[in-house]
Amino acid sequence: MKKRRLSGLLKLAVVMLMSCSVLLLVWLTLPLPQILAKPETKIFEQVWQTVNENFYDPKFNGVDWKAMREKYQPQAARTKSKEEFAIAINQMLSELQTSHIRYYTQDEPAYYQLLGIFVPRSTELQKQLKKYFPKGKIEYSGIGIFTKVINNKTFISAILDGSPAAKADLKVGDQIISVDSRPYQPIQSFAGKAGENVKLLIQRSPDRNSQKEIAIAPKMLDASTMFIEAHRASTQIIQRQGKKIGYIHIWSHAANEDQQQLQQEMIYGRLKDADALVLDFRDGWGGGDVDSLNIFTAKEGPSVTSISRNGKKYTYVSQWKKPVAMVINEGSRSSKEIYAYGFQQHKIGPVIGSKTAGAVVAGRPFFMPDGSLLYVAVADVFVNGNQRLEGKGVTPDINVAFPLEYAQGADPQKERAIETVLAELK
Repeated sequence: MKKRRLSGLLKLAVVMLMSCSVLLLVWLTLPLPQILAKPETKIFEQVWQTVNENFYDPKFNGVDWKAMREKYQPQAARTKSKEEFAIAINQMLSELQTSHIRYYTQDEPAYYQLLGIFVPRSTELQKQLKKYFPKGKIEYSGIGIFTKVINNKTFISAILDGSPAAKADLKVGDQIISVDSRPYQPIQSFAGKAGENVKLLIQRSPDRNSQKEIAIAPKMLDASTMFIEAHRASTQIIQRQGKKIGYIHIWSHAANEDQQQLQQEMIYGRLKDADALVLDFRDGWGGGDVDSLNIFTAKEGPSVTSISRNGKKYTYVSQWKKPVAMVINEGSRSSKEIYAYGFQQHKIGPVIGSKTAGAVVAGRPFFMPDGSLLYVAVADVFVNGNQRLEGKGVTPDINVAFPLEYAQGADPQKERAIETVLAELK
């Protein structure tokens, strides 16, 4: 009897094992396993469908978009975190080999920055915003840095003017080792800590002995105003060899306010009395039109002189006819690239730095059900009717490399631009 019972139990175990194997096989082979009907599945479907309906090229840049759905659907369904899910989605989007198409989560500064640029210009996004931002304000706690990962190390690639990072002893090229003894996370490292000191452990040179701890208090960064504030903070007059060199960093070129700030400073503000000008168009965001090029390309217009009661005269000229140079890099994208192209076409001044991103199509953000953001290339863009910069970029007139790792704040591209306009003044 005991042998029969053991034999029966053994048969039952074999049957159960085979059943589990079949279930595992089904789980691995079905395109959309019902047993994994998670919220991510709905988001995946909406991402795919949004691209399917809005991507600028109906032929999807030669990619079989339906096949991409079948390829990445199981992979996305098996992810165990939103980070893994975002990676799977972006792998699918990268198959289109086009700029301005990416999936963003709330753990990325770019998520907030994109909304800060587009929400003021879109009534549709404004209506949807309250669902995800009940206070109606697009902001996040941060210190104002851009970072780049090189050989699995995180380096500060740019520092927003006027930000907490700019006021602290942080430099471009610093390696971030940790924040409060934990791995650096662009959003989570500073979330809920606005106004409180956090401790950044950085390394300034390849020598581990160059590590130092820096205390810095994050602040709430308003994504709709942070770049305008950075433009103002960057504006300065640099005294060199008895000359006044004006400088301004255009972090975002996406909104009318951004371009008005440039024109205001050049014609009426702190830059108007400069002997020469350096326009820094590196990093940040592109976006808007390039109307402000008219300051450099328009024919000489009338000057306007006003005389106040005390007899003081103020003369304004609406064109810039003095030496000017532009600085670009691989972070210069979209309308910034068109601007650089215009600088070269009209021979306004030398373009200095490194080749631009080659990201010149028009994008539009879409909210997903969980508040994440899908940025989609919705229109192709040509310059002068037939010149397509997408995938090509703009090559500078004067190429200047910028070795980022442990740069210790050195900026060879900006320095070369200053030297170039000084030479022209001579």
